[in-house]
Amino acid sequence: MLYESILLLAVLSVATLLFIWLFGDATNAPKRYFLQAFLWLVMGAYFVWCWVKSGQTLAMQTWRIRVVNYVGLPVSMQQACKRYVLASLLFGPTFLWALFDREGLFLHDRLTGTRLILVAKQSPEAK
Repeated sequence: MLYESILLLAVLSVATLLFIWLFGDATNAPKRYFLQAFLWLVMGAYFVWCWVKSGQTLAMQTWRIRVVNYVGLPVSMQQACKRYVLASLLFGPTFLWALFDREGLFLHDRLTGTRLILVAKQSPEAK
């Protein structure tokens, strides 16, 4: 999550710069709330696009983690959107859930029919 946060910092910085360039100062309401909603949507677009395209964000590629559905196939757009919304809105409880889940799934994965898998390391000959 720390590595993902560092990558998102760059994405959100560019998005904030674009928002401020288009709409001006966003330190006061209601622009501040629009900026927050915009950044939440930008993050969602990043995660959903990565999960649907390859099942992995850049940080997930580094750690060889992939999100798939229960049968091991790529997630659908609907699953990816639901997964993002639930993970972001239920941040604390969804991660605590994994401590007690019989399969070690996060709550957002349990509710969306997804799971994280470890991707096998490729041998140098396979590259």
